[in-house]
Amino acid sequence: MLRSFEKIADCKAIRPDIAGIMGAFGAALIARERYSDGMETTMLSIDKINRLEFTTTMAKCKGCTNQCRLTINRFTGGRQFVSGNRCERGIGKEKNKEHIPNLYDFKNKLLFRRASLEADEAKRGIIGIPRVLNMYENYPFWHTFFTKLGYRVILSPPSNRKIYELGIESIPSESECYPAKLAHGHVTWLIKQGVKLIFYPCIPYERNEFPDANNHYNCPIVTSYAENIKNNIDELKTEEIDFRNPFLSLSSLETAERQLIKAFPEIPASEIRTAAKEGWEEMERCRQAVREEGEKTLSWMRENHRRGIVLAGRPYHIDSEINHGIPELINSYGLAVLTEDSISHLNPPERPLIVMDQWMYHSRLYAAANYVKTVDDLDLIQLNSFGCGLDAVTTDAVNDILTKSGKIYTCLKIDEVNNLGAARIRIRSLIAAIRVREKQDVQRNIAPANITRVVFTKEMRKDYTILCPQMTPIHFSLIAAAFNASGYHLEVLGKTDNRKTVDVGLKYVNNDACYPSLIVVGQIMEAIQSGRYDLDKTAVLISQTGGGCRASNYIGFIRRALEKAGHPQIPVISINLSGLEKNPGFKISPGLAMRGIYGLVFGDIFMRCLYRMRPYEQEKGSANALHQKWEAQCIAFLSGKNPGYGQFKHLCREIIRDFDRLPITDEKKPKVGVVGEILVKFLPAANNYLVDLLEAEGAEAVVPDLADFLLYCFYNSNFKAKELGMKKSTARFSNLGIKVLEMFRKTAAEEFAKSQHFDPPAHIERLAEYAKPIVSLGNQTGEGWFLTGEMLELIHSGTNNIVCTQPFGCLPNHVVGKGVIKELRHQYPLSNIVAIDYDPGASEVNQLNRIKLMLSTAMKNLKAENASSGNSPKA
Repeated sequence: MLRSFEKIADCKAIRPDIAGIMGAFGAALIARERYSDGMETTMLSIDKINRLEFTTTMAKCKGCTNQCRLTINRFTGGRQFVSGNRCERGIGKEKNKEHIPNLYDFKNKLLFRRASLEADEAKRGIIGIPRVLNMYENYPFWHTFFTKLGYRVILSPPSNRKIYELGIESIPSESECYPAKLAHGHVTWLIKQGVKLIFYPCIPYERNEFPDANNHYNCPIVTSYAENIKNNIDELKTEEIDFRNPFLSLSSLETAERQLIKAFPEIPASEIRTAAKEGWEEMERCRQAVREEGEKTLSWMRENHRRGIVLAGRPYHIDSEINHGIPELINSYGLAVLTEDSISHLNPPERPLIVMDQWMYHSRLYAAANYVKTVDDLDLIQLNSFGCGLDAVTTDAVNDILTKSGKIYTCLKIDEVNNLGAARIRIRSLIAAIRVREKQDVQRNIAPANITRVVFTKEMRKDYTILCPQMTPIHFSLIAAAFNASGYHLEVLGKTDNRKTVDVGLKYVNNDACYPSLIVVGQIMEAIQSGRYDLDKTAVLISQTGGGCRASNYIGFIRRALEKAGHPQIPVISINLSGLEKNPGFKISPGLAMRGIYGLVFGDIFMRCLYRMRPYEQEKGSANALHQKWEAQCIAFLSGKNPGYGQFKHLCREIIRDFDRLPITDEKKPKVGVVGEILVKFLPAANNYLVDLLEAEGAEAVVPDLADFLLYCFYNSNFKAKELGMKKSTARFSNLGIKVLEMFRKTAAEEFAKSQHFDPPAHIERLAEYAKPIVSLGNQTGEGWFLTGEMLELIHSGTNNIVCTQPFGCLPNHVVGKGVIKELRHQYPLSNIVAIDYDPGASEVNQLNRIKLMLSTAMKNLKAENASSGNSPKA
């Protein structure tokens, strides 16, 4: 263990010989530090300690629905100590006897204590709403809306362990967060109550409370978890239940009204508008009430000379089953408890932040932290659900805001385990540290939250080396040639030692960051520390889609890593089509765009041809040699002064024809599709050289084109314009982008169709049509519906065996990857899909075993297919 620690941390570790009693030494040092004349110890004498006897019993507290499991220790002399209790009731005291403000309790009651219509008053019957995820933000709107329409609203009960266990069998991913897992139980409870109409909407966009933030997304799980419910709870398919989960935006009342009219076509539009207006006003009243209660609590603290804790998290953290009674625990120490949204209006942060501030709940976190840093009687504890990948972004940002102004940052990671021992220690440590600071009268300097971005200037373009992390080796060597021919000195980082790259990434990136971000940052920091570059003339290039997953925050991860390594002067260039960041020295000119598209199409041709022919080549190495030959010619073409469209088309045809003539065997091998998160899918070092593994095991790998991902990004604008209130002009521009891309790959598609061995790529519209019966096109975070569409396109084209590659804990993939496998198997019984998680701690042996098990099934299916049919595949 010691040596492993030294190797990973790259330092010499010192282990005391008396490690087991270091805690006792620490306690003694603190006692000495705090001692003052006249103090007497309350510690028992050594004689009493030697005579001490105790008994231990277990009990369950019945003071509230938490039903804490108590450990009761009884000592000599009639004294006892009770542990396991989340509040004072477990030790026989009145809960919150001093009536210390607890805004978690206040907000819970404000949201959910609402009277529903009686059965005889409900002209439209009953509608069920699960008490889950986005309902902790929007329930006042929905209850008011449906009550006004004449529905009797049935809300599932407060979360508890039994609710969780009720839905546990339908949870598709064990690594998703506890709040998501609870959703299955809440919907199942409504089903068991006989509710036939259940409403659980998908909300990609919340109301924009911070107009100067980058965006106002919901997190991927909150956005679309109803899709997982739809695809994984069997009762929704076998019983006559109307489960409605429309995608709609709450960015404005008008946008919400339009979608609700579509979601409830049986109700007159005028009634929906009236009900929606009342719901919107009620939701605003509740938000204002929370703010007012926050200000009242601050006044109470100052009048009574008390301190407070902002227990910052997501709206669903007010659920006592999710927060495990931590608010009451904090109250028991005499501290007021506030929510992040009760004070987020008091001092919004200075921008730009180092992170991409794009999730509305998280914008509140930053704003709350920015207020806490300005006052001395408030501190902040952040609640972080295990499996919440976005908190790799938020925890670092909140930490920065607080610690740079001399505040203490505390984060509590919680999941379904309700043992509060660790949380209690962290809270008591925070309180002790605060007391020490008060005693020492520590002075703080309030620092702004914003960063000063290093801009890539026109002057830098002349002699700066731009480092670009590798993602797909087949494509990026071509795209690098396009950049360099356009006046940049771009260097794509080469082959790396996967383990070393990840270890370097782990040194500079939050431990909860996703696997791709570790690899991206690891590649860059390896290069920066290699000594090969003049770091005063080096820049970094990274792409940003502006989507709702954490990938758009890689740029923040990189900047933080550079600053941590002592190189804040290195500019980080964002390449994006969303106008997120601009640099005077870097522009995508028409010439660069043209060359880049050429390189993209060439790369897709090479990948399609190489992976199709290499497993069957008669002469080993001939396919790779052909690839190298044509790659050199393509790079020469892209590096030329004026690469013409006619020559591009000619090269496309000749490459495909040359590969089509390559001598191959007539053997049949199972085809295995490779889909998933874009970097893990394409980068061999990230997926442990999956294509090589499949070929070594006797299979043919089928990897969809990289261009398809760009087409998916463009295509998404249509749904946003039609359903979510976005600009129609953006959709028109995006559709033009689709036409341009399709025009450039038209020649290759036609040549593939005429070939003997290849199939042409599918149109993005076809992938969307395939996906629609399984998931909504509103799933646009990460790979979104596109991932499901790729799997279905593979199945429809005869590739039933699929490896879904995903970073461990990838939030979108919980829904559109693992979340759809059950339904795909139901609709397509021959589908043979395995989801493989990639992570620094993932077992390669486990990955290999699961892939081999999938291949074993693939071999059996191929053998059965050959036995029943004499038809040979396209050869």
